[in-house]
Amino acid sequence: MGSQPDAQQRWSTPPWEPEHGMPRVRIADVQPICTAPEGIRLVVVKVQTTEPGLYGLGCATFTQRPLAVVAAVNALKPLVIGRDPTEIEDIWQSLALSSYWRNGPVLNNALSGIDMALWDILGKLAGMPLYQLLGGRCRTAAALYAHATGRDIPEVIANVRQWLAQGYRYVRCQVAVPGQATYGAPSEPGAQVWDPAAYCRLVPRLFEALRAEFGDSVELLHDVHERVPPIMALQLAKALEPARLFFLEDPVAPEDLAYLRLIRQQTATPIALGELFVNPAEYVPLVQERLIDFVRVHLSAIGGITPARKLAAFCEFFGVRTAWHGPGDVSPVGHAANLHLDLACPNFGIQEQHVFSEAARAVFPGTPEIRDGMLWPNERPGLGVEIDEALAARFPFPDDPLGGAWPPVRGRDGTVMRP
Repeated sequence: MGSQPDAQQRWSTPPWEPEHGMPRVRIADVQPICTAPEGIRLVVVKVQTTEPGLYGLGCATFTQRPLAVVAAVNALKPLVIGRDPTEIEDIWQSLALSSYWRNGPVLNNALSGIDMALWDILGKLAGMPLYQLLGGRCRTAAALYAHATGRDIPEVIANVRQWLAQGYRYVRCQVAVPGQATYGAPSEPGAQVWDPAAYCRLVPRLFEALRAEFGDSVELLHDVHERVPPIMALQLAKALEPARLFFLEDPVAPEDLAYLRLIRQQTATPIALGELFVNPAEYVPLVQERLIDFVRVHLSAIGGITPARKLAAFCEFFGVRTAWHGPGDVSPVGHAANLHLDLACPNFGIQEQHVFSEAARAVFPGTPEIRDGMLWPNERPGLGVEIDEALAARFPFPDDPLGGAWPPVRGRDGTVMRP
């Protein structure tokens, strides 16, 4: 009888591969890299291969729990060393099932870092930008939505006007509620209280003023950020109907999804939802029942490009468009992954913008460029983004007693509210 393979061989040599004559390129190392060039905790995974100079980068940024993701990446590392980096689907499935319990944000972000890096390697091996391997272009660039905020309605209007002057035609608008810790808008120093009712009274006035000022020259968006009781979300969606929003984001929390049926029955305001989901299966009933119009995903939170491309294809059959999550706590590598999917998906809807600083662009050469309110690829093979590791090391995580956690938002009686 022949000797049984050891544990490492069982992981690194799938049953369809012979023990000899194996492909020349193999995964040699997996390295999590932590950096914060803008003060935001980013985690990027570098997958090295046995081919000199051939490596891939992936985004694993879960900025509220970055060190937990680093530990998870290191736990997955022994399971991929020696594997063929082009076997992306098998590696993804193997890693996703390796801990038995699955689809949590820590594991998925670690998995995403490896998955995106493998797609990056595949593009480099093929000598093609990743979007070509995903089926080719459906458009030349991805339309972006900018963020306009203000302490009051006139300040929001002024900010929208500035974005329009730069060529943008999609703008998310958020206004501060006086004396409160408002999401997405400048709050007064020391403000810690949140009153959903005051917010729901103010927001319709904001959009009434915006339409009066700009007419139909701009597509308007707004993010509730799940901060109101579901019945108030329904009232708000109905009140905003005259503003003809491009979409209303996260009107309800994942715990209150049944209310989407009531919202859909009573208003035609388009709904974008899902950045808090970590399991692509959570979207299935919402898409099948056409309860949402835009699928919002933090790519690394669902495990990377491999599940995201399947989700986008599923949404296409139901008329649901993509709107990948793209704030500053998605690394430039993650924004590049968003962009390549944007270019290749026929049901692309809109892409969230983040304007990276010069420091971030120096750490991540090849960060996609913004021109005329659109995000443009650089046409390099793979994701097209590299990393200057020496420079990245000069931007360590900032000191924070909360370790990156979201500080609590409270109601007037001290109750912890959704963030």
